[in-house]
Amino acid sequence: MLKVGLTGGIGAGKSEVSRLLVEHGAVLIDADRIAREVVAPGTPGLAAVVEAFGADVLAPDGSLDRPKLGSIVFADPKKLAVLNSIVHPLVGSRSRALEDAAPEEAVVVHDVPLLAENALAALYDLVIVVDARPETQLDRLVRLRGMTEEDARARMAAQASRDKRLAIADIVIDNDVALEELRRRVGDVWADLVRRARTPQE
Repeated sequence: MLKVGLTGGIGAGKSEVSRLLVEHGAVLIDADRIAREVVAPGTPGLAAVVEAFGADVLAPDGSLDRPKLGSIVFADPKKLAVLNSIVHPLVGSRSRALEDAAPEEAVVVHDVPLLAENALAALYDLVIVVDARPETQLDRLVRLRGMTEEDARARMAAQASRDKRLAIADIVIDNDVALEELRRRVGDVWADLVRRARTPQE
């Protein structure tokens, strides 16, 4: 099994890269998806979030109002740290269970947005960073996700710096390119990952 950490700044295109890797045959463990599952209605995770931030972070149907919570925590590092202290252990436990269930010969890709921020690189055999210029990230967040420029800049500022992410990278995928070129680059990376998976890890 080859354990790969995949990360990148918001708007860099990490989700597209993970989708392409799955097309090639990767087993994907998506930390964002798991983070949503562990705070679903009726879970201990959601109860802990409500206890920390109040019932105002709930939507009328009892689910977590993620935009509301995001507007609170991304503007306040201390509140973000509180949220992370609740969610991250739950995500880690679920991720390990999914990894344990993967085939022995698999290339397991952990899609982890905050890999650099939480110093998780040592958990993986190698780290892939999807990189894009900050102006590209900002454009995608505003144009494709409908964020205000102020909100987009706040989300970007709450993450690790570009330099910090690149410093932990074993492989960098430059995504200041068109989709077809990204597809080609991911194909090359996949071929490399398969070779590594077949080589006994030291």
